[in-house]
Formats: sequence, structure tokens, C-alpha cells
Amino acid sequence: MDQALALARDAAAMGEVPVGAVVVFDGRVIGTGFNRREADKDPTAHAELLAIRQAAQHIDDWRLQGCTLYVTLEPCAMCTGAMVLARVERCVYGCTDPKGGFMGTLGKLHDHSGLNHRIAVTPGVCGQESAELLRGFFRHLRSLKD
Repeated sequence: MDQALALARDAAAMGEVPVGAVVVFDGRVIGTGFNRREADKDPTAHAELLAIRQAAQHIDDWRLQGCTLYVTLEPCAMCTGAMVLARVERCVYGCTDPKGGFMGTLGKLHDHSGLNHRIAVTPGVCGQESAELLRGFFRHLRSLKD
């Protein structure tokens, strides 16, 4: 999670919402990402999707079985759906997302009975630090408007 937090800080330094993600397999990092929606002008350039894409390229397979994705913010429906499709085994996230989180807050897409894969979820890891990064980022943005 420390590496995901470092990536989130990199995102904030670029003016992106500070979210970082890391995919781990057999104790090794095989994919990383941080939000790049503004830089890439791409609504799908979320940290999780970028990390998943990099991990899949690294192992040369779209199935990320046995992988854990660490992310600083509870994943949205799009990212949770991508994790289900990629067969990610586990997701560890920092703080909840009351406006978009789909691993427990607004829904439980990771555990939907109609889907063919379920993801184990560990919420709240480094949650305070993750939340403070986000609060500080948005506080700074608001101060620029004053």
C-alpha cells in the first residue's frame, strides 16, 4: 500500500485526483498506475485500469488469477467490473468512496451472485492516509477558486 500511496502523491503533483494502484503477484509488483484522466483526456484512465493493463502485459495474459490489487480509494463500478473480468483474486483499498465506491459503499459488484467471479476485499488499509491525501487535494483546489 505504501507504493500505491506514493503513486497517489505523484498523481496529485500532476494535478490529478490522488489515487494510486499496484498489482502484486507472488510478492512481486507486476503493474502500477495512478489517475491520468486529465493528462490523457480519457475518462477510463483510472489508476486501477492502468495497473491492470500493465499487469496483464507483464504476464502476457488477461487473467490475473492469484493477483492482489492495492488501491488508495475504493474502486468505482468500472474498475470493480474490470477486476472481475480480469479475475483479480483480492482487492485491498484505503478509504471508502461515498460517491462512487462499488466494493461495499454504493454496491457490492465484487460479490454479485450473477457474475462468474468474486473478489475478496480488504477495506481500510492506510485509510486515514488515503483519505487525507484526497481531502488535502480537494482543499487545495477549492483554495485556488477563492
